[in-house]
Amino acid sequence: MRGFKKLAGTKRVSLVLFTLLCVVFFGSHTTYAKSVELYTPYMKISVPPGESVDYTIEVINNSSGIKTVDIVLTGVPDGWDHILKSGGWNIEQISVLPGEKKNLSLTVEVPLKVDKGNYRFNVVARGYDLLPLTVTVSEKGTFKTEFTSKQPNMEGNANSTFNFNADIKNSTAETQLYALKADVPRGWNVTFKANYKQATSVSVEPNSSSKIDINVDPPDEIKAGTYKIPVLAATSSTSANMELEVVVTGSYSMELTTPTGLLSTDVTAGDEKRVELVVKNTGSADLKDVKLSASTPVDWEVTFDPENIDKLGSGEFAQVFATIKASNKAIPGDYIVNLKSKTPETSSEASFRMSVETPMFWGWLGIMVIFMALGSVYYLFRKHGRR
Repeated sequence: MRGFKKLAGTKRVSLVLFTLLCVVFFGSHTTYAKSVELYTPYMKISVPPGESVDYTIEVINNSSGIKTVDIVLTGVPDGWDHILKSGGWNIEQISVLPGEKKNLSLTVEVPLKVDKGNYRFNVVARGYDLLPLTVTVSEKGTFKTEFTSKQPNMEGNANSTFNFNADIKNSTAETQLYALKADVPRGWNVTFKANYKQATSVSVEPNSSSKIDINVDPPDEIKAGTYKIPVLAATSSTSANMELEVVVTGSYSMELTTPTGLLSTDVTAGDEKRVELVVKNTGSADLKDVKLSASTPVDWEVTFDPENIDKLGSGEFAQVFATIKASNKAIPGDYIVNLKSKTPETSSEASFRMSVETPMFWGWLGIMVIFMALGSVYYLFRKHGRR
């Protein structure tokens, strides 16, 4: 009897141990469905700064009753805006029928000013489930404005207008209205164009760029040299500047005149007149290979001494003599002789009024003819007057 009881007790202990082992073994391999679950296929997303991340999240009711769930976000980094919606409405609580699911749309705004790295936060169905999400920011972001030009340096003469193409990039989270300014000395003219229209300001959307044309017009008499042109795009919260460079080769201009400024003289038909001229460099750049030429009436001739001027510095002048020969057939009167000095860059003209006089020989011959005519009249009067 005692042996039977001992055997029965041993079986009970074994049964208890077996039961415990089954619970431990099978219990660790059994999954009990949550009554409410949160699901999204995209648990980890990589984006650059300034991007919006859009999630579609399912709220699944695995129970046999209606579940009303409070939905909140926890652990969202500072400065990250987010909106949770369903059916077009901002929500904080949602109700799901048994065995059904509801969709939520979550938008998370990654700021522009952010460090590179992984950022984690949670969508929580209070009392039921937690959905961990990770956003990987692929690069360090900024909150700034960039003002750039692919070609910030140009060269030309003082009579040129320098046209620069620039870009304003708004790397902020708000639309910015930029005032456009240039710091130039008096006499310079700088204008800005946006969308082909002259403007003093331009509006740029967040994380967007706008093209700006910058026209720089230096004074006509400016000296040759390199000039820096600071330009600025600024708002109350952000700004950027850029330095343009203009290389001025100088202005080209000259004046052809006489030492006294008198542009008239007289000459006898068939004779020549030597006229003194002055070629002045009135520009800011050197003039090279100045050639002299003339446009004359028919059968007139003009020669220059010298015919060419190799070099004429800014503000300098050169003396030139023009020998003007009138035609033998020129009758008394005024004639125009156009004298010209020219280089490939500029030119100048002087119009000379030439008054042609009758030669002395023909004058005396005319007087003699007059006297002979008077003598003939007197002779005829004496001879036939008595009759």
